[in-house]
Amino acid sequence: MRYLIAITLSLVLLACKDKKTVAIQPSDVFYTCSMHPQIMQDRPGKCPICGMDLIRVEKRKGTNDDAIMLSDQQMQLGNIQVDTVGRGIIGDETVLTATVNMDETKASTVSARISGRMEKLYFKNTGDYVGKGERLYDLYSEQLNTAKQEYILALEKQETLDNSIIDLTQLVRSAKNKLLLWGMSEWQIGDLAKTRKAAALTPFYSTASGYITTLEIQEGDYVPEGGTIVRLGDLSSLWVEAQVYASRLSEIDRNGAATVRLPQLGKEITGNIQFVNPEINAETRISLVRISVPNFNNQLKPGMQAYVVVKNRVRRSLTLPIDAVIRNGTMNTVWIQIDKNTFKSVMVDIGLESDDRIEIKSGLKEGDAVAISGAYLLNSEYIFKKGANPMAGHDMGNMKM
Repeated sequence: MRYLIAITLSLVLLACKDKKTVAIQPSDVFYTCSMHPQIMQDRPGKCPICGMDLIRVEKRKGTNDDAIMLSDQQMQLGNIQVDTVGRGIIGDETVLTATVNMDETKASTVSARISGRMEKLYFKNTGDYVGKGERLYDLYSEQLNTAKQEYILALEKQETLDNSIIDLTQLVRSAKNKLLLWGMSEWQIGDLAKTRKAAALTPFYSTASGYITTLEIQEGDYVPEGGTIVRLGDLSSLWVEAQVYASRLSEIDRNGAATVRLPQLGKEITGNIQFVNPEINAETRISLVRISVPNFNNQLKPGMQAYVVVKNRVRRSLTLPIDAVIRNGTMNTVWIQIDKNTFKSVMVDIGLESDDRIEIKSGLKEGDAVAISGAYLLNSEYIFKKGANPMAGHDMGNMKM
């Protein structure tokens, strides 16, 4: 009996020695939701978020770590469409965001010609329209009142004394020129010569027309000689200042025409590019392009938003649909297809935009297969599955900004 047990144990041990060890392999399949790719399970079922049936996805060995693979069902539900990069005509026009502003070359300032106390202001609100020649303010000036008396006295001497003995013409002329220098008009001086009465307050009239942009003085204030009373803006023509990135300044014809689109008014106005700011904002890398436009019936108001369409030189370049490019403010990327249902994020340098197309300056070559729709879905899928942003690994130093 003992002999039989020993033989049996020997056979069992020999069998275990010859048997090959089989390691438990991790599953190469997982199940996920096409609408919520963050859901990943090791068995079939339904999505806990939307209730859709989970789809089977195989993990392909040898796939690049920075690539992402989708199933056929994900491709269909996500509307992932792929097209090859080709050359096309681009550069017909560029659309820029802009703001309507005052034309500073037509701004004017009304200043006091002589010091005194502001007794009366006839326009007190910013935005009021002041016509040229309208009564603007009354000033009490002891110095001016003295000059009025000197002029009256010179006239009376000229009438009573014999000019053959003393030439008083020059005296009268000097007294009159002093009044003109201090802001009195010819007709005011003429009225003074007739009445021979010098009023304590002297009215002053606007030397320009426009809308009050700044009111520098109030009633009762002391006004120094040369002090600003009001600043006026002329709205007959305005500036439309458009923002343009420094990298695209060379594409703009600085002597060309531009079309200003005003969505608030539903109209377009044609103007000319008058000025391109030579200074570029160091933080935003943006410069300003200024277009002068007429303001018919004062429909345009400073502060309105606008779009400026600038014509450019047409050229032949690699182009893609605008939706194929993902932009986050610091870089631009696209998803290229490297295998069946497998995509990889690459950084590109973009140029002109025209209608629904965008120029690709570098980063792609003719014939590359690019996801032209569903790019943002691929971006989200990568983040959910990899736990990292696909843009994080790109080297911006190799790209032109």
